[in-house]
Amino acid sequence: MGPRYFAAADLGASSGRVILGRLEDGRFELTQTVRFENGPVEQADGIHTDAAGLFAKVRAGIEAAIAASGGALESVGVDTWGVDYGRLGHDGTLLEPPFHYRDDRTGGVPELVFEGLPAEDLYATAGLQVMAINTIFQLVSGRDADWDAVDAVLLTPDLMSYWLCGRRVAEVTIASTTGLLDVAARQWSPATCAHLAERYGLPVPRVLPELVEPGTVLGTTTDGLFSTPLKVVAVGGHDTASAVASIPARSADFAFISSGTWSLVGLELEQPVLSEASRAADFTNELGIDGTVRYLKNVMGLWVLSESIRAWQAAGRDVSLADLLDAAAGEPGLECVLDMTDARLLPPGDMPARLREMAAETGQELPDDPATICRCILDSLALAYRRTIAAACALAGREVSVVHVVGGGCQNTLLCQLTAEATGLRVVAGPSEGTALGNLLVQARACGALSGDRMALREVAIASSDLTTYLPGVLDLPAERWDAAERRAYPATP
Repeated sequence: MGPRYFAAADLGASSGRVILGRLEDGRFELTQTVRFENGPVEQADGIHTDAAGLFAKVRAGIEAAIAASGGALESVGVDTWGVDYGRLGHDGTLLEPPFHYRDDRTGGVPELVFEGLPAEDLYATAGLQVMAINTIFQLVSGRDADWDAVDAVLLTPDLMSYWLCGRRVAEVTIASTTGLLDVAARQWSPATCAHLAERYGLPVPRVLPELVEPGTVLGTTTDGLFSTPLKVVAVGGHDTASAVASIPARSADFAFISSGTWSLVGLELEQPVLSEASRAADFTNELGIDGTVRYLKNVMGLWVLSESIRAWQAAGRDVSLADLLDAAAGEPGLECVLDMTDARLLPPGDMPARLREMAAETGQELPDDPATICRCILDSLALAYRRTIAAACALAGREVSVVHVVGGGCQNTLLCQLTAEATGLRVVAGPSEGTALGNLLVQARACGALSGDRMALREVAIASSDLTTYLPGVLDLPAERWDAAERRAYPATP
C-alpha cells in the first residue's frame, strides 16, 4: 500500500505551523507547509489573540498540504496552547477576538473565586495548578460582559475545528486546562459550573459544548473551504497532550519535559493525583490520550530567554540566539539561579531587568551581560526541572529512569545537558516536532492507518525521530552544587 497523508495544525503561544505527515512503512516523514508568528495583539481593552487571522494562515497551510500530497490528504487536526477561549454569538460568529492569557485582567481573580469556592474543593475536582491564566479565572474576570449574546464558548483548538467543519465540541485534553472539568470522570463538573452561574451570573452550563476524546472524527470540512474535502479529527487539542503522545518511550518509567515557550514537566499516569499534598505543591492534572493523565507543573520555559533577546534587540544590542548559547556555554555554571515558576516572568516586558531584580532579592548578583543572563536562565530552568520531577515522583509514588525532552527546546543542547546534570538521569531529546507528530499519530489511528494503544503509536514515533541522548557527569556540576543552588533560588522552601 502506498503512503497516506495527514496534516497537523500546531499553534504554539509564539508561532504556528502546518505540518504535512507522510506515513509509509510504519514511519512518518514531516514537511512544514507554512510557519507564521503568533504573538499577542495589543488592543485598547487589553491583550488579545487574532484568532481569525490565525485561522486564515492555518487554512492556507492546509491547502498547501493538499497540494504537496497530490490531493491525497485525508484529514487535519488542530492543537494549540491551553486556557484561552472564544465566545460565539447566536448566529455562530465570533463576538470579539479572544483575550490572550498574558493579559493582566485576571490579577487577583483566583483569590476572589476562592472566597466562594475553596481552593481545596476546586482542586479535589479539577486537579489544576492555580494560575491566574486558567479559564475559570478568565471567565470570572469577564463576568460583566454581555453573556446573553453568547451561544457557546469554544477553547482555541475547538474554535479552529468549528471553523473547519461546523461542529462545536470541547476535546477533553484542552478542557482539562479550564478548571471546569471533573478530571477523574473526564466530564464537566456540574458543581463548579453551577457555582459560576449562581455566584457570577455566568451561563457556563448552557454555553459549554459536548466533550469528546482524542481521536474523535468530528466530520468533514465545510463545502468549498478546500479544494478537496477532508476529515477533521479531534486530536490531543492541548499541544502538550499531543507532545506527550509522541514521546519515544518503550516503558512507563519516564518523566517528560515538553519544552518550548513553556516547559511542561511531569509524568504520565493512569489516574489523577488529587491529594492535599499535591495541591500544596501546585501540581496539575491534565488529561491525555487513551484515558491517561498528564501530572505536571508549568515552568516558564524558553519564553524567558526569547523575551530577554527581544528586549536586548529593542535596546539596539546585537544579540542572536545561536551566539548567545555559544557564549553561555563558556560561562561558569550555577553562579546565579532563580525561581522559573515566579509569576513575574509571565508578562511581556523588560525580562532582563526582572531577572536582575529577582537575583537581588535572593542576595545574588546578575550582571547586565546577555551571556551571563542566558546562562542564569538555562541553569535555572534545569534546576526547576530537577525540583519538579523529584516532587512529581514523590507525590505520585513513581520512580523514573529517563527524562524525555520533546518540542523545540530539545534542540537546545546546553539546556539538555544541564537537565541531565541536574536530575542525574539520562535525557533523551527528540522529536523536535513532537507536538505535530503526536497530532498526526492520533489522526492516523482515527483514520485506520495505524492501530493499537499509545505504546504502539510510540513505536511509530521512535521510527520517525532522530534522538540524542545526554548523560550526567559531563560537566563539573555534582549533585551538592545543585543542592546549594536550590537553596539560593528557593530560600523560602524547606
